[in-house]
Amino acid sequence: MAKQINVGVIGAGRIGKLHAGNIVKNFPAVTVKAIADINAGGLADWAQSLGIADVYQDYKQILADPAIDAVIICSSTDTHSHITIEAAQAGKHIFCEKPIDYDVKRIHAALEAVKKAGVKFQVGFNRRFDHNFKKVRELIQSGAIGDVQIVKVTSRDPAPPPLEYVKVSGGMFLDMTIHDFDMVRYLTGSEVTEVYANAAVLVDPAIGAAGDVDTALISLKFKNGAIGMIDNCRQAVYGYDQRVEVLGTKGGITVTNDTPTTVVMSTGSAVTADKPKYFFLERYMDSFTEEMKEFFQSIAENTETAVAGIDGLKPVLIGLAAQESYRAGKPVKLEG
Repeated sequence: MAKQINVGVIGAGRIGKLHAGNIVKNFPAVTVKAIADINAGGLADWAQSLGIADVYQDYKQILADPAIDAVIICSSTDTHSHITIEAAQAGKHIFCEKPIDYDVKRIHAALEAVKKAGVKFQVGFNRRFDHNFKKVRELIQSGAIGDVQIVKVTSRDPAPPPLEYVKVSGGMFLDMTIHDFDMVRYLTGSEVTEVYANAAVLVDPAIGAAGDVDTALISLKFKNGAIGMIDNCRQAVYGYDQRVEVLGTKGGITVTNDTPTTVVMSTGSAVTADKPKYFFLERYMDSFTEEMKEFFQSIAENTETAVAGIDGLKPVLIGLAAQESYRAGKPVKLEG
């Protein structure tokens, strides 16, 4: 990229620090000029180590800086939509971590503000940029396996999140499965028209007491006639289980787990191999860099972003339908 881009990062939790570090390390034409977090007091040394000039407690100081071209919104979910609106009104390009919001009206308001301002907007569904899943999408779009008939996604965490997180997460369908709802849209190139969620509390009774579920099988129907299945669990004791299988009229595609090595040892007593990489920071680290690359290129070259506002809205609609299906015990239809 020839164009120099100045960015401000809003939110310095785990994902905010990850994005800031990746930008500094991988994009010489992009400068992280500022970072804002309500706990700014403990960020000085870390920011200095990355060469970040300004550390604020109030994100509005980033929005007020005319030198900043774009913002990376990594704050808590309940702030995403209104910060998006304010950033758009300030003329900043926007990368927003998922989800934009859990309230559909607030999502529409945010997307309308983006459209009115004419700024770039990308949603942080990083798994689209994973080397395996991107290849699956390319093969499907090339016609290599014909028309898609079945898509199956397995997504299981190695351990459940803290109970404090569960209580404010919006529920498993909206904080975990939302990635998978995006993935099935991405892979099939089609919209979901029906959802049936069968779920239970099988990992930790405290998750159920908090009003959520921790294990689910979700059946899907697509506008193009394909059918799908998402398999979720908050706990897979062997590691981060991330697999995809797609069957088409001319063949099939399978994605197995990434492992630290592909070494398989066979002895008289057992055949052993490495367990899957333990969690998302290991499994998807490269994808976080790739999604930023796409975002900055869209700014520099004035092209459409890779994951647009509609891609932030649709998985939330599917997630809300899944919640409704689980509570009602029956399939729920969506507009395709």
